[in-house]
Amino acid sequence: MEFHSLKLFLDLAQSQSFIRTAEKNHMSASTLSRHIQRMEQEIGQPLFLRDNRQVLLTEAGKRFLHFAEPTWGNWQQLQRQFSPPQTELEGELKLFCSVTAAYSHLPQLLEKFRQRYPKIEIKLSTGDPAKALENVQSMQSDLSLTGKPTFLPTNIAFHYIDEIALSLIAPRIPCLATQLLQQKPISWQNMPFIVPVDGPARKQIDAWFKQLKIKEPQIYATVEGHEAIVPMVALGCGVALLPDVVIQHSPVLHQIAYLDSPLPVYRFELGICVQQRRLQEPIIHAFWALLAEIT
Repeated sequence: MEFHSLKLFLDLAQSQSFIRTAEKNHMSASTLSRHIQRMEQEIGQPLFLRDNRQVLLTEAGKRFLHFAEPTWGNWQQLQRQFSPPQTELEGELKLFCSVTAAYSHLPQLLEKFRQRYPKIEIKLSTGDPAKALENVQSMQSDLSLTGKPTFLPTNIAFHYIDEIALSLIAPRIPCLATQLLQQKPISWQNMPFIVPVDGPARKQIDAWFKQLKIKEPQIYATVEGHEAIVPMVALGCGVALLPDVVIQHSPVLHQIAYLDSPLPVYRFELGICVQQRRLQEPIIHAFWALLAEIT
């Protein structure tokens, strides 16, 4: 069995998509399919269950995964030992983070990396932080800057960078939210809230609701990402519990007001996540080593 086939198997097991895996490895989906079929014939067992919507490992595929991961890692390590030393790393590094993190935390991480490895091209994509881990697992990104999930998958490495606090904010203009805030005691059960769809911040918000014994919070809207929530608060749609760093970098900061939370709000950890097995890749290994120096 060829080592290249092992890599294709591992990539497909992670992305669960023939199209994405084929694009990553610069081949057609039909060529990738033939590689997988040859492996299955050699093993004598189907490795994947295929249908129009998803690609999943069979039981035999899961067992083969335990063999393929260390074998591919050992092969990469041996290649580096046999290869002549490179004077400079070259290639590309795909990063994913939220819009806010792109200017609040990422620049200081990239500054020294760009100085040390000027020939590495950085490809940055931004979006909903709730999708950061999924992007790494599907290999759409090599690394993601994200909040640490409550349950970190065993195949994911996480490097702590910062601790993120959350604050409660409200509109300054007259609206239902400001009327409710003038009542004593405040009726949090009837307060309209704007919340992110998912992610570490949403987990803390849900925990906060539970602490306040709000069984069915009045959700005015759920929003992908955090940045768009601040303008919605400013427009009087409701109140929100958001990371401080998002609020402080918002262009409508002067149009919202901070509120005292009736209960403490737990912080969450911000960091870089990557697939464990990919830490041996030279470019990712170089970035990970630099993280240890600067954070």
